[in-house]
Amino acid sequence: MANATVTDDKEIKAAPPSGNEGRMPFMLHLRELRDRIVRCCIALLVTVGISLALGNYILELLIAPAPEEANLVAIRLVENLSVWFKVSLWSGVIMAMPLLVYQLFAYVAPGLTSKEKRMILYFLPGVTFMFICGVAFAYFVALPPALDFLFGFGLFESMVSIEDYVNVVTRLILAVGLVFETPLIVMALARLGVVSPDWLASKRRLWIVGAFILSALITPTMDPINQSIIAIPLILLLELGILLSRFVYKKKREVPQRG
Repeated sequence: MANATVTDDKEIKAAPPSGNEGRMPFMLHLRELRDRIVRCCIALLVTVGISLALGNYILELLIAPAPEEANLVAIRLVENLSVWFKVSLWSGVIMAMPLLVYQLFAYVAPGLTSKEKRMILYFLPGVTFMFICGVAFAYFVALPPALDFLFGFGLFESMVSIEDYVNVVTRLILAVGLVFETPLIVMALARLGVVSPDWLASKRRLWIVGAFILSALITPTMDPINQSIIAIPLILLLELGILLSRFVYKKKREVPQRG
């Protein structure tokens, strides 16, 4: 009975969206927040524990795109251990991310309208799917040529720190994974009426320039070929977002006319 007043996950859709009926006392908000944080911590402990057990396998996956002549070394005494922990921690966070996002949504759900809840529930699976697509694109398409360029550039043999290598690889993978959320972000903004498809289309030239600037920040190389490998998908993702936004934007505009 202690937690009987706390919103249950199964009642998210039925939670009152607004008004006095949807308000909870301050202490109940704190208890709700505490319960959500505890669940997130438990999920992180489980996923990080799994990642620690698979740490060597995950490291092998990260090293696999490197060219055969790559000479990766551990310069500091604790570097192998620190890299293993860092990779395991990030892997655990990524594995737990869907549940963490769900817990955040479940906490704020009572303050949302029914339309906002439906929109978020509609976008949640897409967020995970697009992130996975971005990670796969970075790992299989963008990363190999970038590493070939870095290891093959110059006249001297490279002895690269494993920590430096892992930092570069994980930064590229995570950045591209997040960038692949662009169509969903554009759709959400259009659905909320913040932007319109016509306005987005009118800013296409600015986005093309911005895509190349963003790709220059994401890619570890400075050559135009590797930057184009990232920039071209960014441009296509925006075009996809504009196309999809036309459907949700029209639906949003049609609702008031029916009333």
